[in-house]
Amino acid sequence: MHAAAINLRGGVSLRGARLRGQSIIEYVLIIAVIGLVIVFAGPGVAGAIRNQFNLVGNTMNSGTCGGVEGGGASGGGSTGADSATVQAAIAKDAKDWTLEEQKAVAEDIAAKGEASPAYSKAKSAMDAGTTWSVKLTNGETMTYRIIGINHDDLADGSGKAGLTFLTTSTELSSNMNAGHTNAGGWEKSELRQKMNSGEIWNLMPSDFQTKVKSVRKLTNNVGGERANKDAAVTATTDKLFLLSYSEIVEAPYSGWSEYSWIGKEGAQYEAFEGKVTENYSYNSAIAIGRLWWERSMLPDNSAYFLLVDHRGCPSAADGAAYSECVCPAWCF
Repeated sequence: MHAAAINLRGGVSLRGARLRGQSIIEYVLIIAVIGLVIVFAGPGVAGAIRNQFNLVGNTMNSGTCGGVEGGGASGGGSTGADSATVQAAIAKDAKDWTLEEQKAVAEDIAAKGEASPAYSKAKSAMDAGTTWSVKLTNGETMTYRIIGINHDDLADGSGKAGLTFLTTSTELSSNMNAGHTNAGGWEKSELRQKMNSGEIWNLMPSDFQTKVKSVRKLTNNVGGERANKDAAVTATTDKLFLLSYSEIVEAPYSGWSEYSWIGKEGAQYEAFEGKVTENYSYNSAIAIGRLWWERSMLPDNSAYFLLVDHRGCPSAADGAAYSECVCPAWCF
Protein backbone atom coordinates (compact mmCIF):
# COMPACT_ATOMS: atom_id res chain seq x y z
CA MET A 1 0.00 0.00 0.00
CA HIS A 2 1.25 3.42 -0.84
CA ALA A 3 0.52 6.55 1.15
CA ALA A 4 -0.37 8.34 -2.08
CA ALA A 5 -3.41 6.11 -2.43
CA ILE A 6 -5.09 7.75 0.62
CA ASN A 7 -7.06 10.86 -0.38
CA LEU A 8 -7.46 12.80 2.88
CA ARG A 9 -8.65 15.99 1.19
CA GLY A 10 -11.11 14.96 -1.46
CA GLY A 11 -12.16 11.45 -0.37
CA VAL A 12 -14.80 10.22 2.06
CA SER A 13 -14.17 11.62 5.53
CA LEU A 14 -14.44 9.24 8.48
CA ARG A 15 -16.09 12.14 10.38
CA GLY A 16 -19.14 11.78 8.19
CA ALA A 17 -19.32 7.97 8.34
CA ARG A 18 -22.24 6.50 10.31
CA LEU A 19 -20.56 3.86 12.52
CA ARG A 20 -23.10 3.51 15.27
CA GLY A 21 -24.45 0.20 13.96
CA GLN A 22 -21.08 -1.41 13.13
CA SER A 23 -20.09 -4.61 14.93
CA ILE A 24 -17.02 -4.84 17.15
CA ILE A 25 -15.34 -7.10 14.56
CA GLU A 26 -15.71 -4.43 11.87
CA TYR A 27 -14.33 -1.84 14.26
CA VAL A 28 -11.26 -4.05 14.96
CA LEU A 29 -10.69 -4.42 11.20
CA ILE A 30 -10.78 -0.66 10.82
CA ILE A 31 -8.14 -0.38 13.56
CA ALA A 32 -5.96 -2.95 11.81
CA VAL A 33 -6.17 -1.23 8.42
CA ILE A 34 -5.37 2.16 9.89
CA GLY A 35 -2.47 0.61 11.79
CA LEU A 36 -0.94 -0.72 8.54
CA VAL A 37 -1.36 2.65 6.85
CA ILE A 38 0.38 4.36 9.76
CA VAL A 39 3.30 1.95 9.45
CA PHE A 40 3.87 2.58 5.72
CA ALA A 41 2.69 6.20 5.42
CA GLY A 42 4.73 9.27 6.01
CA PRO A 43 4.47 11.03 9.38
CA GLY A 44 2.22 13.83 8.05
CA VAL A 45 -0.35 11.43 6.61
CA ALA A 46 -0.14 9.22 9.65
CA GLY A 47 -0.91 12.16 11.95
CA ALA A 48 -3.93 13.13 9.88
CA ILE A 49 -5.21 9.56 9.97
CA ARG A 50 -4.77 9.41 13.74
CA ASN A 51 -6.89 12.56 14.07
CA GLN A 52 -9.60 11.06 11.92
CA PHE A 53 -9.48 7.84 13.94
CA ASN A 54 -9.89 9.75 17.20
CA LEU A 55 -12.98 11.39 15.79
CA VAL A 56 -14.36 7.98 14.83
CA GLY A 57 -13.69 6.72 18.35
CA ASN A 58 -15.52 9.66 19.82
CA THR A 59 -18.40 8.98 17.47
CA MET A 60 -18.58 5.34 18.55
CA ASN A 61 -18.55 6.32 22.23
CA SER A 62 -21.18 9.02 21.99
CA GLY A 63 -23.50 7.19 19.59
CA THR A 64 -23.79 10.22 17.33
CA CYS A 65 -22.63 11.24 13.91
CA GLY A 66 -19.33 13.00 13.33
CA GLY A 67 -18.45 16.56 14.32
CA VAL A 68 -20.00 19.65 12.78
CA GLU A 69 -18.21 20.78 9.67
CA GLY A 70 -17.93 24.20 8.14
CA GLY A 71 -18.73 26.16 11.32
CA GLY A 72 -22.34 24.94 11.51
CA ALA A 73 -24.55 25.38 14.56
CA SER A 74 -24.07 23.21 17.61
CA GLY A 75 -25.63 22.99 21.06
CA GLY A 76 -29.17 23.60 19.82
CA GLY A 77 -28.42 26.80 17.88
CA SER A 78 -30.27 27.99 14.80
CA THR A 79 -29.26 26.50 11.47
CA GLY A 80 -29.11 27.74 7.90
CA ALA A 81 -29.71 31.26 6.66
CA ASP A 82 -31.63 32.34 9.77
CA SER A 83 -28.66 31.42 11.95
CA ALA A 84 -26.35 33.52 9.81
CA THR A 85 -28.76 36.46 10.00
CA VAL A 86 -29.07 36.16 13.77
CA GLN A 87 -25.30 36.01 14.13
CA ALA A 88 -24.96 39.09 11.93
CA ALA A 89 -27.44 40.91 14.17
CA ILE A 90 -25.58 39.91 17.33
CA ALA A 91 -22.29 41.14 15.85
CA LYS A 92 -23.52 44.71 15.34
CA ASP A 93 -25.11 47.47 17.35
CA ALA A 94 -28.84 46.82 17.66
CA LYS A 95 -29.65 50.27 16.30
CA ASP A 96 -28.21 49.13 12.97
CA TRP A 97 -30.39 46.02 12.63
CA THR A 98 -32.09 45.68 9.27
CA LEU A 99 -35.72 44.60 8.90
CA GLU A 100 -34.52 41.11 8.00
CA GLU A 101 -32.32 40.97 11.11
CA GLN A 102 -35.17 42.21 13.33
CA LYS A 103 -37.37 39.43 11.96
CA ALA A 104 -34.66 36.77 12.37
CA VAL A 105 -33.97 37.86 15.96
CA ALA A 106 -37.70 37.81 16.75
CA GLU A 107 -38.13 34.29 15.36
CA ASP A 108 -35.06 33.01 17.18
CA ILE A 109 -36.34 34.42 20.48
CA ALA A 110 -39.80 32.96 19.81
CA ALA A 111 -38.21 29.54 19.34
CA LYS A 112 -35.70 29.61 22.21
CA GLY A 113 -36.78 32.28 24.67
CA GLU A 114 -33.99 33.56 26.91
CA ALA A 115 -31.71 30.83 25.54
CA SER A 116 -31.56 32.67 22.23
CA PRO A 117 -28.13 34.27 21.72
CA ALA A 118 -29.99 37.39 20.58
CA TYR A 119 -32.26 37.68 23.61
CA SER A 120 -30.02 39.84 25.80
CA LYS A 121 -29.26 42.19 22.93
CA ALA A 122 -32.94 42.62 22.10
CA LYS A 123 -33.81 43.21 25.77
CA SER A 124 -31.04 45.78 26.11
CA ALA A 125 -32.38 47.56 23.01
CA MET A 126 -35.88 47.54 24.51
CA ASP A 127 -34.67 48.85 27.87
CA ALA A 128 -32.64 51.59 26.20
CA GLY A 129 -35.51 52.67 23.94
CA THR A 130 -33.51 51.99 20.78
CA THR A 131 -35.45 53.04 17.67
CA TRP A 132 -35.46 52.02 14.03
CA SER A 133 -37.14 53.58 11.01
CA VAL A 134 -38.90 52.51 7.84
CA LYS A 135 -39.85 54.59 4.80
CA LEU A 136 -43.58 54.56 4.14
CA THR A 137 -45.06 54.45 0.65
CA ASN A 138 -46.05 58.13 0.93
CA GLY A 139 -42.43 59.14 1.51
CA GLU A 140 -42.80 59.73 5.26
CA THR A 141 -40.54 57.98 7.77
CA MET A 142 -42.01 55.93 10.62
CA THR A 143 -39.86 55.26 13.69
CA TYR A 144 -40.47 52.45 16.17
CA ARG A 145 -39.08 50.54 19.15
CA ILE A 146 -39.41 47.18 20.93
CA ILE A 147 -41.99 47.10 23.73
CA GLY A 148 -42.48 43.36 24.28
CA ILE A 149 -40.56 40.09 24.11
CA ASN A 150 -42.48 36.82 23.70
CA HIS A 151 -45.58 38.73 24.76
CA ASP A 152 -48.25 38.38 22.06
CA ASP A 153 -50.01 35.17 21.03
CA LEU A 154 -49.74 34.28 17.36
CA ALA A 155 -53.13 34.05 15.66
CA ASP A 156 -52.44 30.56 14.33
CA GLY A 157 -51.98 29.19 17.85
CA SER A 158 -48.37 28.15 17.26
CA GLY A 159 -46.92 30.12 20.19
CA LYS A 160 -45.67 33.62 20.90
CA ALA A 161 -44.40 36.32 18.58
CA GLY A 162 -40.78 37.00 19.51
CA LEU A 163 -40.87 40.80 19.42
CA THR A 164 -43.61 43.43 19.61
CA PHE A 165 -42.90 46.93 18.28
CA LEU A 166 -44.62 50.29 18.78
CA THR A 167 -44.48 53.38 16.57
CA THR A 168 -42.76 56.37 18.20
CA SER A 169 -43.32 58.97 15.48
CA THR A 170 -46.38 61.13 14.84
CA GLU A 171 -46.89 61.27 11.07
CA LEU A 172 -49.99 59.02 11.08
CA SER A 173 -53.38 60.30 12.20
CA SER A 174 -57.03 59.25 11.86
CA ASN A 175 -60.39 59.22 13.57
CA MET A 176 -61.63 56.00 15.15
CA ASN A 177 -65.03 56.19 13.46
CA ALA A 178 -66.87 58.60 11.19
CA GLY A 179 -69.33 59.36 14.00
CA HIS A 180 -68.95 59.80 17.76
CA THR A 181 -69.64 56.19 18.76
CA ASN A 182 -67.64 53.34 20.24
CA ALA A 183 -70.31 50.71 19.53
CA GLY A 184 -68.60 47.46 18.52
CA GLY A 185 -65.38 48.61 20.12
CA TRP A 186 -62.04 48.08 18.43
CA GLU A 187 -63.33 45.12 16.43
CA LYS A 188 -65.88 47.16 14.47
CA SER A 189 -63.95 50.44 14.37
CA GLU A 190 -63.14 52.03 11.05
CA LEU A 191 -59.57 52.64 12.21
CA ARG A 192 -58.99 48.90 12.70
CA GLN A 193 -60.06 48.28 9.11
CA LYS A 194 -57.65 50.97 7.89
CA MET A 195 -54.79 49.44 9.86
CA ASN A 196 -55.29 45.85 8.69
CA SER A 197 -56.29 46.16 5.05
CA GLY A 198 -56.94 49.81 4.24
CA GLU A 199 -55.07 53.05 3.84
CA ILE A 200 -52.76 52.78 6.86
CA TRP A 201 -51.76 49.19 6.09
CA ASN A 202 -51.11 50.22 2.49
CA LEU A 203 -48.64 52.86 3.68
CA MET A 204 -46.36 50.06 4.89
CA PRO A 205 -43.71 48.96 2.35
CA SER A 206 -44.05 45.44 1.00
CA ASP A 207 -40.85 44.12 2.65
CA PHE A 208 -42.27 45.26 5.98
CA GLN A 209 -45.74 43.81 5.34
CA THR A 210 -44.38 40.33 4.58
CA LYS A 211 -42.61 40.18 7.96
CA VAL A 212 -45.57 41.14 10.16
CA LYS A 213 -47.15 38.29 12.16
CA SER A 214 -50.90 38.18 12.81
CA VAL A 215 -51.66 38.06 16.53
CA ARG A 216 -54.70 37.77 18.82
CA LYS A 217 -55.72 40.92 20.68
CA LEU A 218 -58.23 41.01 23.55
CA THR A 219 -60.64 43.95 23.80
CA ASN A 220 -64.08 44.91 25.05
CA ASN A 221 -65.75 44.86 21.65
CA VAL A 222 -69.24 45.71 22.90
CA GLY A 223 -69.26 49.47 23.40
CA GLY A 224 -72.14 51.69 24.38
CA GLU A 225 -72.69 53.54 27.64
CA ARG A 226 -74.01 50.98 30.14
CA ALA A 227 -73.90 47.84 27.99
CA ASN A 228 -70.16 47.55 28.34
CA LYS A 229 -70.01 47.52 32.15
CA ASP A 230 -69.75 43.75 32.51
CA ALA A 231 -68.75 42.92 28.95
CA ALA A 232 -66.48 39.95 28.34
CA VAL A 233 -63.40 40.72 26.27
CA THR A 234 -63.17 38.96 22.92
CA ALA A 235 -60.28 38.32 20.55
CA THR A 236 -59.54 39.84 17.15
CA THR A 237 -56.82 38.85 14.70
CA ASP A 238 -54.65 41.83 13.82
CA LYS A 239 -51.52 42.69 11.88
CA LEU A 240 -51.33 46.31 12.98
CA PHE A 241 -53.12 47.23 16.19
CA LEU A 242 -53.48 49.93 18.83
CA LEU A 243 -52.41 49.30 22.40
CA SER A 244 -55.08 48.75 25.02
CA TYR A 245 -55.22 50.60 28.32
CA SER A 246 -54.20 47.51 30.34
CA GLU A 247 -51.21 46.86 28.04
CA ILE A 248 -49.86 50.28 29.03
CA VAL A 249 -50.65 50.78 32.73
CA GLU A 250 -49.34 49.03 35.80
CA ALA A 251 -52.86 48.84 37.28
CA PRO A 252 -56.15 50.34 36.11
CA TYR A 253 -57.50 53.53 37.64
CA SER A 254 -59.31 52.59 40.85
CA GLY A 255 -62.35 54.67 39.91
CA TRP A 256 -63.04 52.24 37.07
CA SER A 257 -63.02 49.12 39.23
CA GLU A 258 -66.73 48.46 38.62
CA TYR A 259 -65.96 47.74 34.96
CA SER A 260 -64.96 44.08 34.96
CA TRP A 261 -63.20 44.24 31.59
CA ILE A 262 -60.92 47.24 32.12
CA GLY A 263 -57.88 45.27 33.28
CA LYS A 264 -58.36 42.25 31.03
CA GLU A 265 -57.43 43.57 27.59
CA GLY A 266 -53.89 42.22 27.75
CA ALA A 267 -50.95 42.43 30.17
CA GLN A 268 -48.65 45.43 30.51
CA TYR A 269 -45.82 45.35 27.99
CA GLU A 270 -42.35 44.76 29.40
CA ALA A 271 -41.00 48.10 28.17
CA PHE A 272 -43.48 49.92 30.43
CA GLU A 273 -42.86 47.93 33.62
CA GLY A 274 -41.76 50.29 36.38
CA LYS A 275 -41.96 53.21 33.93
CA VAL A 276 -45.70 53.71 33.43
CA THR A 277 -47.04 53.88 36.96
CA GLU A 278 -49.33 56.93 36.93
CA ASN A 279 -52.85 56.93 35.54
CA TYR A 280 -53.39 60.67 35.57
CA SER A 281 -49.98 62.29 35.37
CA TYR A 282 -46.77 62.36 33.37
CA ASN A 283 -45.20 59.12 32.09
CA SER A 284 -42.20 59.90 29.91
CA ALA A 285 -42.03 56.31 28.60
CA ILE A 286 -45.20 56.86 26.53
CA ALA A 287 -45.21 60.63 25.92
CA ILE A 288 -44.61 61.64 22.30
CA GLY A 289 -45.91 65.22 22.46
CA ARG A 290 -49.27 64.42 20.85
CA LEU A 291 -52.46 62.59 21.72
CA TRP A 292 -52.43 59.00 20.45
CA TRP A 293 -55.24 56.48 20.32
CA GLU A 294 -55.67 53.35 22.43
CA ARG A 295 -58.06 50.61 21.30
CA SER A 296 -59.91 50.64 24.66
CA MET A 297 -63.10 52.63 25.03
CA LEU A 298 -63.73 55.13 27.81
CA PRO A 299 -65.80 53.34 30.49
CA ASP A 300 -69.39 54.48 30.97
CA ASN A 301 -69.39 56.36 27.69
CA SER A 302 -70.84 55.62 24.26
CA ALA A 303 -68.84 58.11 22.18
CA TYR A 304 -65.22 58.11 23.42
CA PHE A 305 -62.12 55.96 23.12
CA LEU A 306 -59.16 56.24 25.49
CA LEU A 307 -55.89 57.80 24.41
CA VAL A 308 -52.49 58.81 25.77
CA ASP A 309 -52.15 62.58 26.07
CA HIS A 310 -49.12 64.69 25.21
CA ARG A 311 -47.74 64.32 28.78
CA GLY A 312 -48.02 60.54 28.79
CA CYS A 313 -51.27 60.24 30.74
CA PRO A 314 -52.89 56.95 29.56
CA SER A 315 -56.38 57.74 30.91
CA ALA A 316 -57.30 60.61 28.58
CA ALA A 317 -60.07 60.24 26.00
CA ASP A 318 -61.60 61.81 22.91
CA GLY A 319 -64.64 61.46 20.75
CA ALA A 320 -64.40 58.71 18.16
CA ALA A 321 -64.91 61.09 15.24
CA TYR A 322 -61.96 63.32 16.11
CA SER A 323 -58.64 62.80 14.36
CA GLU A 324 -55.71 61.95 16.64
CA CYS A 325 -52.26 60.44 16.22
CA VAL A 326 -52.14 56.73 15.32
CA CYS A 327 -49.21 54.71 16.72
CA PRO A 328 -49.47 51.23 15.22
CA ALA A 329 -48.03 48.26 17.08
CA TRP A 330 -47.11 44.95 15.41
CA CYS A 331 -45.13 41.75 15.86
CA PHE A 332 -42.32 40.04 13.97
